[in-house]
Amino acid sequence: MAEQLFSGIQINGLYKIFGSHPEDFIDAVKAGLSKTELLDKHAHVLGLRDINLDIPSGCIQVIMGLSGSGKSTLIRHINRLIDPTAGEVLVNGVDIVKMNDSALREFRRQQTAMVFQKFALLPHRTVLENTLYGLDIQGVARSKSTDIAMRWLDRVGLKGFEKQYPNQLSGGMQQRVGLARALANDAPVLLMDEAYSALDPLIRVDMQTVLLDIQKEIKKTIVFITHDLDEALRLGDQIAILRDGEIIQQGSSQDIVLRPQDEYIANFVREVNRGRVVEVDAVMTPFQLGHKISGPTIASGTSLEEAAQLLCRWPEGEVAVTGANGDRIGVVNLRRVVEAMVSFQNQCQEPTRSSARPGAQAIS
Repeated sequence: MAEQLFSGIQINGLYKIFGSHPEDFIDAVKAGLSKTELLDKHAHVLGLRDINLDIPSGCIQVIMGLSGSGKSTLIRHINRLIDPTAGEVLVNGVDIVKMNDSALREFRRQQTAMVFQKFALLPHRTVLENTLYGLDIQGVARSKSTDIAMRWLDRVGLKGFEKQYPNQLSGGMQQRVGLARALANDAPVLLMDEAYSALDPLIRVDMQTVLLDIQKEIKKTIVFITHDLDEALRLGDQIAILRDGEIIQQGSSQDIVLRPQDEYIANFVREVNRGRVVEVDAVMTPFQLGHKISGPTIASGTSLEEAAQLLCRWPEGEVAVTGANGDRIGVVNLRRVVEAMVSFQNQCQEPTRSSARPGAQAIS
């Protein structure tokens, strides 16, 4: 049984089968019946298979995969827009699968908010009216809800546009309204289903920055769905990669990039700029008394790219790497950082012959 004291989201043994009689096939799926066999022999579709995921409170959990991998199906279980065939979905220790209709409505109003890929704004309501819509549903007085909505519109950069209608805004501005609407509800869980996929690349990066800046202040538990690896690596405290309804690998950006578990994951990360993802901790040597240190310190967690830019001013010396409390935990120099960046890039470009399978698909 899941621990009731876990603060965040716990998904345990989650299965979803689409079809007229999914319960008839759950045991066979648990026993190993494949997605293809389930469809070909029984005309049912396997959406999710044995999903187990712990998402701590205040964490950005990215779920990524190709179309049809099950990522949108998974996020819709967290607010029970989809009912599972089997399994638990616990939010702060409460299993929402067991909630009755009344409790589920209250949970959706108070505990979760969602940002959609297609914006989902009401065309007949102004920007302000869209932003406070969730507060209207909760019965919050207009005088209070207007103040809340205006604060979030200002925070996402839309002050002065509150009287406009959605069709008068660009796509990026419409998505800012969607984000402000979700944040105005002040729900502890924020669900973002490919929220930035419809945006142009530059606007998309800008919206990622907005989200990261806001998250530093609000510390929500965010589940973010994407098919873009660069976006996942930039946003995710944790990343889970799905294929055919199963989690293939989960971990930090460092885990995914440096330690891909199979050819499928290796293909995902093949073209990643490791200098922007890999942290200096991965190449430093442990600090010991007697090290001759020059120049400024570098904080643990600094990317290799940032470290290289700093170390260019001290090309011959070693620089200390410091932990969260300011203690020296390692040393690094320019040569080691540059060699690591080149090495990682070469590894990325070389085929993995030992584990290659016929017909393996490049997903970069």
